[in-house]
Amino acid sequence: MDSPAAGRPPAAVARRPWSRDRVERLIFGVLRWVAIAFFLLATLLPFYYMVLLSVRPIEDLLLRPDSLLVDFSELTFSTYAEALRPVTDAGQGFLTFLGNSAVVASLSVVIALAVAIPGAYAVSRLSFFGRRQVSVLFLLVYLFPSIVLAIPLFVLLTQMQLRGSLIGLVLVYIAQTVPVAVYMLRNYFETIPVAVEEAALVDGLNRLGVIRRISLPLAVPSIMATAVFVFMVAWNEFLFALLFLVERRDRWTVSLGLAQLSGSIEVPTTVLMAGSVVITVPIVLLFFFTERLLSEGLTSGADKG
Repeated sequence: MDSPAAGRPPAAVARRPWSRDRVERLIFGVLRWVAIAFFLLATLLPFYYMVLLSVRPIEDLLLRPDSLLVDFSELTFSTYAEALRPVTDAGQGFLTFLGNSAVVASLSVVIALAVAIPGAYAVSRLSFFGRRQVSVLFLLVYLFPSIVLAIPLFVLLTQMQLRGSLIGLVLVYIAQTVPVAVYMLRNYFETIPVAVEEAALVDGLNRLGVIRRISLPLAVPSIMATAVFVFMVAWNEFLFALLFLVERRDRWTVSLGLAQLSGSIEVPTTVLMAGSVVITVPIVLLFFFTERLLSEGLTSGADKG
């Protein structure tokens, strides 16, 4: 007997029917790129408009506030010069604000990690009474709203004569970020194979040597992620900066300076946008420089060999 395909043309035999799996893969493949394009547009468009406003003359902005087109012949960077210049030179003093925020954020990261790393390792590896309860308490401390802690911290720093001081603000940020830093690092330390540390102990290392030579190198991705988290909190925080530094303009941070700038009717919108770009760029650069360490899985295969 002849096969059913004997009377069909070759093209009909080669044509495959549209299965449900094939249709779903085609639809979801298209939707994936549509979703990626949508989120990229939603993320980059506001930043693009902010940068565009910061380099447009104020006259052009008043005439065409909704324009997204760039006229390169009219671009100006005088807004950045005005935003960065000191107040004594008819500027807004953002260069000073950047320096203050860099000092506060850097000190907060260093001290928070110095406290959180040994604390997280102890909670994840050492056995002691109340070990599980300690982890829960660390997270519960962070759940308190900042406004609840504002008045006690204000009274405490006033009595310690640290109000208006960058050191006092650093202490506040450390108290605010260490609980979450311990929680984040503890979860990562628990993923490091115990056999690796036990082998190091058998080879003659003490506990501190194991932490320095084994645990810390393997925990670099988590440490970097925690450092970026602490840095962003200290860089962007506004409430405590307003409470403790509002009387000392020379010690303002970027968030406080930008808030005061946005509330002034005498400052052009273009200068405000220039200040926004100035305080956003360091965070973007920090993310791109640490992205590899954030996503790198250093523990892959560490328990094999």
